[in-house]
Amino acid sequence: MTDAASLPGPVERLRDEPVEPDIVVSELVYEGRVWDVRSDVFRYGGAELERQYVDHPGAAAIVAVDDQDRVLLIQQYRHPIRSRDWEIPAGLLDVPGESPLESARRELEEEADLSAAEWSPLVSVFTTPGGNDEVVHLFLARGLSPTGHAHAREAEEADIRVEWVPLTDAVTGILEGRLRNGILAVGVLAAAERLRRTGA
Repeated sequence: MTDAASLPGPVERLRDEPVEPDIVVSELVYEGRVWDVRSDVFRYGGAELERQYVDHPGAAAIVAVDDQDRVLLIQQYRHPIRSRDWEIPAGLLDVPGESPLESARRELEEEADLSAAEWSPLVSVFTTPGGNDEVVHLFLARGLSPTGHAHAREAEEADIRVEWVPLTDAVTGILEGRLRNGILAVGVLAAAERLRRTGA
Protein backbone atom coordinates (compact mmCIF):
# COMPACT_ATOMS: atom_id res chain seq x y z
CA MET A 1 0.00 0.00 0.00
CA THR A 2 1.27 3.47 -0.88
CA ASP A 3 1.86 5.85 1.99
CA ALA A 4 -0.47 8.82 1.53
CA ALA A 5 2.34 11.14 2.58
CA SER A 6 4.36 10.06 -0.48
CA LEU A 7 1.60 10.89 -2.96
CA PRO A 8 1.97 14.07 -5.03
CA GLY A 9 0.00 17.12 -4.02
CA PRO A 10 -3.03 18.52 -5.83
CA VAL A 11 -2.81 18.69 -9.62
CA GLU A 12 -2.60 22.49 -9.61
CA ARG A 13 0.76 22.20 -7.85
CA LEU A 14 2.34 20.22 -10.68
CA ARG A 15 4.95 22.30 -12.46
CA ASP A 16 7.94 21.68 -14.70
CA GLU A 17 11.11 22.21 -12.70
CA PRO A 18 14.08 24.03 -14.30
CA VAL A 19 17.47 22.41 -13.68
CA GLU A 20 20.92 23.93 -14.28
CA PRO A 21 23.34 20.99 -14.55
CA ASP A 22 27.09 21.45 -14.59
CA ILE A 23 27.98 21.65 -18.30
CA VAL A 24 31.43 20.10 -18.80
CA VAL A 25 31.64 20.61 -22.58
CA SER A 26 29.24 22.22 -25.08
CA GLU A 27 30.17 21.80 -28.73
CA LEU A 28 28.57 23.22 -31.87
CA VAL A 29 28.31 20.14 -34.09
CA TYR A 30 26.45 21.72 -36.99
CA GLU A 31 25.51 25.31 -37.78
CA GLY A 32 22.32 25.41 -39.81
CA ARG A 33 20.43 28.13 -41.65
CA VAL A 34 17.56 28.09 -39.14
CA TRP A 35 18.84 26.12 -36.15
CA ASP A 36 22.01 24.42 -34.93
CA VAL A 37 22.94 21.03 -33.49
CA ARG A 38 24.90 20.94 -30.23
CA SER A 39 26.56 18.17 -28.23
CA ASP A 40 26.76 18.67 -24.47
CA VAL A 41 28.56 16.71 -21.78
CA PHE A 42 27.02 17.43 -18.38
CA ARG A 43 26.94 16.08 -14.85
CA TYR A 44 23.62 14.69 -13.65
CA GLY A 45 22.78 12.09 -11.01
CA GLY A 46 26.43 11.50 -10.18
CA ALA A 47 27.40 10.70 -13.76
CA GLU A 48 28.67 12.50 -16.84
CA LEU A 49 26.19 12.23 -19.71
CA GLU A 50 26.48 13.23 -23.35
CA ARG A 51 23.47 14.36 -25.37
CA GLN A 52 23.01 15.88 -28.83
CA TYR A 53 20.09 18.20 -29.49
CA VAL A 54 18.77 20.86 -31.82
CA ASP A 55 19.46 24.37 -30.49
CA HIS A 56 16.28 26.17 -31.51
CA PRO A 57 15.35 29.88 -31.31
CA GLY A 58 11.73 29.13 -30.33
CA ALA A 59 8.52 30.12 -32.07
CA ALA A 60 5.16 31.82 -31.73
CA ALA A 61 1.90 30.37 -33.03
CA ILE A 62 -1.60 31.77 -33.42
CA VAL A 63 -5.04 30.23 -32.97
CA ALA A 64 -7.14 32.76 -34.90
CA VAL A 65 -10.86 32.32 -34.20
CA ASP A 66 -13.45 34.47 -35.98
CA ASP A 67 -16.88 35.61 -34.77
CA GLN A 68 -18.45 32.44 -36.18
CA ASP A 69 -16.18 30.26 -34.00
CA ARG A 70 -14.15 29.12 -37.02
CA VAL A 71 -10.42 28.61 -36.67
CA LEU A 72 -7.93 29.58 -39.36
CA LEU A 73 -5.92 26.61 -40.63
CA ILE A 74 -3.19 26.67 -43.24
CA GLN A 75 -1.80 23.77 -45.24
CA GLN A 76 1.74 23.65 -46.57
CA TYR A 77 4.40 21.14 -47.56
CA ARG A 78 6.78 19.92 -44.83
CA HIS A 79 9.69 17.98 -46.25
CA PRO A 80 10.73 15.94 -43.16
CA ILE A 81 7.28 14.29 -43.02
CA ARG A 82 6.70 14.34 -46.83
CA SER A 83 3.24 15.77 -46.28
CA ARG A 84 1.17 18.88 -46.74
CA ASP A 85 -0.05 19.01 -43.18
CA TRP A 86 -2.64 21.31 -41.66
CA GLU A 87 -1.20 23.85 -39.25
CA ILE A 88 -1.95 27.14 -37.54
CA PRO A 89 0.04 30.27 -38.44
CA ALA A 90 3.42 30.21 -36.71
CA GLY A 91 6.97 31.41 -37.09
CA LEU A 92 10.39 31.53 -35.51
CA LEU A 93 11.47 33.97 -32.82
CA ASP A 94 14.26 35.12 -35.10
CA VAL A 95 13.96 38.92 -34.94
CA PRO A 96 16.26 40.36 -32.25
CA GLY A 97 14.36 42.17 -29.49
CA GLU A 98 10.95 40.99 -30.69
CA SER A 99 8.68 39.49 -28.02
CA PRO A 100 6.68 36.30 -28.69
CA LEU A 101 3.48 38.39 -28.93
CA GLU A 102 5.08 40.77 -31.43
CA SER A 103 6.25 37.76 -33.44
CA ALA A 104 2.74 36.32 -33.38
CA ARG A 105 1.27 39.59 -34.68
CA ARG A 106 3.86 39.66 -37.48
CA GLU A 107 3.33 36.02 -38.44
CA LEU A 108 -0.45 36.39 -38.62
CA GLU A 109 0.02 39.25 -41.06
CA GLU A 110 2.71 37.49 -43.09
CA GLU A 111 1.01 34.10 -43.36
CA ALA A 112 -2.66 35.04 -43.45
CA ASP A 113 -2.81 38.79 -44.26
CA LEU A 114 -4.80 39.33 -41.06
CA SER A 115 -4.60 41.48 -37.96
CA ALA A 116 -6.36 40.92 -34.64
CA ALA A 117 -7.81 43.38 -32.15
CA GLU A 118 -7.71 40.95 -29.20
CA TRP A 119 -4.73 38.83 -28.15
CA SER A 120 -4.40 36.52 -25.16
CA PRO A 121 -1.74 33.94 -24.29
CA LEU A 122 -2.94 30.34 -24.41
CA VAL A 123 -0.08 27.99 -23.51
CA SER A 124 3.65 27.56 -24.07
CA VAL A 125 4.94 24.10 -24.95
CA PHE A 126 8.20 22.21 -25.38
CA THR A 127 7.78 20.52 -28.77
CA THR A 128 10.34 17.69 -28.44
CA PRO A 129 12.14 17.97 -25.09
CA GLY A 130 14.25 14.88 -25.71
CA GLY A 131 15.60 16.24 -28.98
CA ASN A 132 15.49 20.04 -29.01
CA ASP A 133 15.04 23.04 -26.74
CA GLU A 134 12.27 24.66 -28.77
CA VAL A 135 9.52 26.47 -26.88
CA VAL A 136 6.42 27.52 -28.81
CA HIS A 137 4.27 30.29 -27.34
CA LEU A 138 0.66 30.01 -28.49
CA PHE A 139 -1.78 32.91 -28.55
CA LEU A 140 -5.53 33.20 -29.10
CA ALA A 141 -6.40 35.95 -31.59
CA ARG A 142 -9.92 37.38 -31.90
CA GLY A 143 -11.42 40.45 -33.57
CA LEU A 144 -9.86 39.58 -36.91
CA SER A 145 -9.71 41.82 -39.94
CA PRO A 146 -7.85 41.78 -43.28
CA THR A 147 -4.70 43.87 -43.45
CA GLY A 148 -5.63 44.99 -46.96
CA HIS A 149 -2.46 43.80 -48.64
CA ALA A 150 -1.06 40.38 -49.55
CA HIS A 151 2.43 39.38 -48.49
CA ALA A 152 4.73 37.81 -51.06
CA ARG A 153 5.30 34.13 -50.29
CA GLU A 154 7.93 31.78 -51.68
CA ALA A 155 9.31 28.24 -51.37
CA GLU A 156 6.96 26.01 -49.33
CA GLU A 157 4.77 28.99 -48.49
CA ALA A 158 4.11 29.83 -52.15
CA ASP A 159 1.14 27.45 -52.38
CA ILE A 160 -0.24 27.78 -48.85
CA ARG A 161 -3.89 26.74 -48.67
CA VAL A 162 -6.07 28.62 -46.18
CA GLU A 163 -9.31 27.28 -44.70
CA TRP A 164 -11.70 28.55 -42.04
CA VAL A 165 -12.87 25.47 -40.14
CA PRO A 166 -15.50 25.29 -37.37
CA LEU A 167 -13.56 24.93 -34.13
CA THR A 168 -15.54 21.82 -33.18
CA ASP A 169 -14.66 20.19 -36.53
CA ALA A 170 -10.97 20.91 -35.96
CA VAL A 171 -11.19 19.29 -32.50
CA THR A 172 -12.86 16.25 -34.07
CA GLY A 173 -10.16 16.05 -36.74
CA ILE A 174 -7.48 16.02 -34.05
CA LEU A 175 -9.21 13.35 -31.96
CA GLU A 176 -9.80 11.18 -35.04
CA GLY A 177 -6.14 11.39 -36.02
CA ARG A 178 -6.70 13.24 -39.31
CA LEU A 179 -4.89 16.39 -38.13
CA ARG A 180 -1.56 15.43 -36.59
CA ASN A 181 0.46 18.62 -36.36
CA GLY A 182 1.41 18.94 -32.69
CA ILE A 183 1.26 22.73 -32.44
CA LEU A 184 -2.13 22.76 -34.16
CA ALA A 185 -3.42 20.08 -31.78
CA VAL A 186 -2.26 21.85 -28.64
CA GLY A 187 -3.47 25.24 -29.85
CA VAL A 188 -6.90 24.16 -31.04
CA LEU A 189 -7.63 22.03 -27.97
CA ALA A 190 -6.44 24.78 -25.63
CA ALA A 191 -8.52 27.41 -27.44
CA ALA A 192 -11.63 25.22 -27.40
CA GLU A 193 -11.25 24.65 -23.66
CA ARG A 194 -10.52 28.34 -22.99
CA LEU A 195 -13.64 29.41 -24.90
CA ARG A 196 -15.73 26.73 -23.18
CA ARG A 197 -14.62 27.92 -19.75
CA THR A 198 -15.24 31.56 -20.50
CA GLY A 199 -18.52 30.91 -22.33
CA ALA A 200 -17.23 32.92 -25.31
